[in-house]
Amino acid sequence: MLLRGVWRAARPACRQVVVGATSSRPFRFRLFSTQEIPVPNMGDSITEGTVVEWAAEVGAALKADDLVAFIETDKVTVEVRAPTAGVLAEKLAEVDQVVEVGQLLFKLDTSDVAAAAKAAPPPPSVPAAAPPASPAPEAVPPAPPPAAPPAPAAPPSPPPAGGTARGETRVKMSRMRQRIAERLKEAQNTAAMLTTFQECDMGNLMELRKALKDEFEKTHGVKLGFMSAFVKASTAALKEIPAVNAFIDDATKEIVYRDFCDISVAVASPNGLVVPVIRDAHALSFADVEKTIAAYGKKAKDGTLTLEEMTGGTFSISNGGVFGSLMGTPIINYSPQAAILGMHATKMRPVVYNGKIEPRPMMYLALTYDHRIIDGREAVTFLKSIALKIENPARLLLDL
Repeated sequence: MLLRGVWRAARPACRQVVVGATSSRPFRFRLFSTQEIPVPNMGDSITEGTVVEWAAEVGAALKADDLVAFIETDKVTVEVRAPTAGVLAEKLAEVDQVVEVGQLLFKLDTSDVAAAAKAAPPPPSVPAAAPPASPAPEAVPPAPPPAAPPAPAAPPSPPPAGGTARGETRVKMSRMRQRIAERLKEAQNTAAMLTTFQECDMGNLMELRKALKDEFEKTHGVKLGFMSAFVKASTAALKEIPAVNAFIDDATKEIVYRDFCDISVAVASPNGLVVPVIRDAHALSFADVEKTIAAYGKKAKDGTLTLEEMTGGTFSISNGGVFGSLMGTPIINYSPQAAILGMHATKMRPVVYNGKIEPRPMMYLALTYDHRIIDGREAVTFLKSIALKIENPARLLLDL
């Protein structure tokens, strides 16, 4: 059984309220059952969010698990659903209001009368009144003589300097975008970031993929890409250079080494960059990695990634090459992590291959790392190890 762990160096839902109400009229009694629904738990590290939309209006009859509201956090948009059938009795928060976990969000009337409520029939249509008869035409007086042409208008004055005559649009930052900005600045302000580069010949891996991609897809039901090879190469290199898989606990001033590899893969989504985590990537096959990446890509597009799927990670990979990036310096996903691998576009370039100058498909790899914990020698060795495994894919199969 695979065990996951860390070792440290340096010191090596809802609340229900039932209210009985009687009418002042004799012989009438009615029992109301009202549930006060709180903001649900949205993750261990999330304490608040913003109500961005109400999916149901007051008075709407709801079934169990019907969508009621959307709450946007700094990582995900959470769907709040009705825990049981009833009628939405009251909203306790407005759109754009910040709410905390456990704060009451809405009231749900679950009495028998409310649960069986149906939409009221539309009011009977009233036929439109007939238009009044038009009055008899009156005699038209003779037109007055034409007026003198007006004087030419003065030219408009130019807009004041610094004005907004040309127009601008201001859009409030979403909580996710705000959090992305905060985390990027946190990484820059905390880590001593440095980037090293390495060329990588993609020729052998591309030939292997071309030869086996159809059979791979037929066998495993998923397409064979390059990311799985980089994930597996990274996990092998992380075992060789443990410092890259570690992080600094700033609170205790300890270096924490992890004996498992959870790889965060940067994925673009309609709401911004998200980084779902491939758990125990070192123990997965190529097919398992590709299936996980494909599932995360679909969820990111649909906006259905959960907080648990984006929490953690010991090392990150970002592929700017899919957008045409030739070279870049990625920023550490400080969550906390100590390094991130940047993949870039593959371009044909003249290189010396087997003693001859030939055009080869080359990619620049970039490793941004926290220099407080990773020395330059370790960073270069780590990146060269990845490049060597990509250039010779058989090494991944033979664990070399």
